[in-house]
Amino acid sequence: MKRLLFEEIEKQSDQLIYMADTIFDNPETGGEEKMASGLLAGYLEKQGFTVETGLAGLDTAFRGIWQNGQGGPVIGLLCEYDALEDLGHGCGHHMQGPACVGAAVALKNRFRDKPYRLVVYGTPAEETFGGKINLMKAGYLKELDAALMMHGAPDTCTDMKCLALSSFDVIYRGKAAHAAICPEEGRSAFDAMLLAFQGVEFLREHVRDDVRMHYTLRQLPGPENVVPEVSAGRFTLRSFSREYLDEVIKRFMDVVEGAALMAGVSYEVEEQPPLDNKVPVTTLNNLLVDNAREAGAPGIRPPRERTGSTDFGNVMHEIPGSCIRVKFVPEGTSSHSQAYIDAGKTKEAHDCVLYGAKAMAGTVLDLLQQEGILDAVKEEFKKNREIYK
Repeated sequence: MKRLLFEEIEKQSDQLIYMADTIFDNPETGGEEKMASGLLAGYLEKQGFTVETGLAGLDTAFRGIWQNGQGGPVIGLLCEYDALEDLGHGCGHHMQGPACVGAAVALKNRFRDKPYRLVVYGTPAEETFGGKINLMKAGYLKELDAALMMHGAPDTCTDMKCLALSSFDVIYRGKAAHAAICPEEGRSAFDAMLLAFQGVEFLREHVRDDVRMHYTLRQLPGPENVVPEVSAGRFTLRSFSREYLDEVIKRFMDVVEGAALMAGVSYEVEEQPPLDNKVPVTTLNNLLVDNAREAGAPGIRPPRERTGSTDFGNVMHEIPGSCIRVKFVPEGTSSHSQAYIDAGKTKEAHDCVLYGAKAMAGTVLDLLQQEGILDAVKEEFKKNREIYK
């Protein structure tokens, strides 16, 4: 059956590669992926899937469902297709959707032995506001027994941990005055921002080693001879534990307030949608890697112990999940780079789509056919959820 699935994916190769190249050539940023989502959803619909679009108030989100028989496990394939602003598909998202729909269609066409439901979710804006968060809040994704993804990478592997992330836009408001004639009349919003930056630097010494804290100005303070009335900045805090990160955030908020008190200004804080850390499920990780190996994927290595931040972490806090990363660029190549752009339509990228589709399709088959494997996945997830808070 697995051989037949792989053959079914190969039969689709021209269409899958066409979709990947088309999405690459027409990059769309988060929430604007109308062409990409329409291309993928349209392909599923032509292949007999029931497709719903415009989920959770997101025009470019979709859900494609294939139900075989009555009841059975519900397995999800999640795809992203947003590009990076001013760079294009420098993270390889153009390959994810074609790989997911290719795997789904292969399963639909070949595996009818047991009842199951296959759900392909189109999830916009991973690079910006995190569309999976919107979908989860609206009740989507939660019907899944397991969720799988793929991603182009310098190696073929899975992940163990990722960083939880919280970002805050901070605006200080003071009082403008002439800096030479009557500086005593002014209250500098920029002073408050500089104090907040320095406060973060002092805080940095007294947190766990895995905590990351970044900050930047979002607007310039104005001419040097005017006391700045407004100062806007963004702060991003990360940790491999959402539970610990929430403790750090409380201390960060004290820094923000303290800076305002010292400068004699008011302040506003707006939190961006937070990203959670992943809850790893090694059973799923191993299935994906085993199937990638069986498909012939290159550059297989052990799981990455640590990686950055993603809205897939929010999903993996609620649902067992895993993402297979498939090699298509040289080892050590960074994502969000020109090197990813340069490799975006190479033979290696085209092969990456097919390897990713085969790894996911084979893993879904294992989850459906192997006695007790899905129960083992759920049990491990339940235990690890307590560990990776």
